[in-house]
Amino acid sequence: MGNAKDSSNKVISINRKARHTYHISDTFEAGIILLGSEVKSLRLGQGNLVDSYASDENGEIWLRNFHISDYQPATIFKHDPMRPRKLLLKKKEIGKIVGSIRKQGMTIVPLSIYFNYRGIAKLKIGIARGKKIHDKRQDIKSRDWQRSKARILRSKNN
Repeated sequence: MGNAKDSSNKVISINRKARHTYHISDTFEAGIILLGSEVKSLRLGQGNLVDSYASDENGEIWLRNFHISDYQPATIFKHDPMRPRKLLLKKKEIGKIVGSIRKQGMTIVPLSIYFNYRGIAKLKIGIARGKKIHDKRQDIKSRDWQRSKARILRSKNN
């Protein structure tokens, strides 16, 4: 019998813009408090992390601007698509995140949301610092160089 953790996670949404806009220094896996209709909507892949962010409020981390579309079969228990959602982290992790934000001027960026091997919705967040324009250009140059290098190596091997 194989280990249950070996099975892959079902990714719902990835914030691709985050890696382009920020230097991610550290990542954490956080639980997220959701309503039943929100979970069902996420299982259908209807979550959008673009323009979402996390903030510290009274020693708790809250996710803002995370859009979860309405679940159509839900009748009475509909949810607000843009409501703030509390993230579940350990006290040490919250302390580390809050310390980085306050001392080093960093921000919390949601990177992806997925269902883990047990079927529980998890959010991957990162502690990040904004990139300057020249950093973004340098990333594009290095990515182009890696692509052309791989192309050259492939043509030599054939």
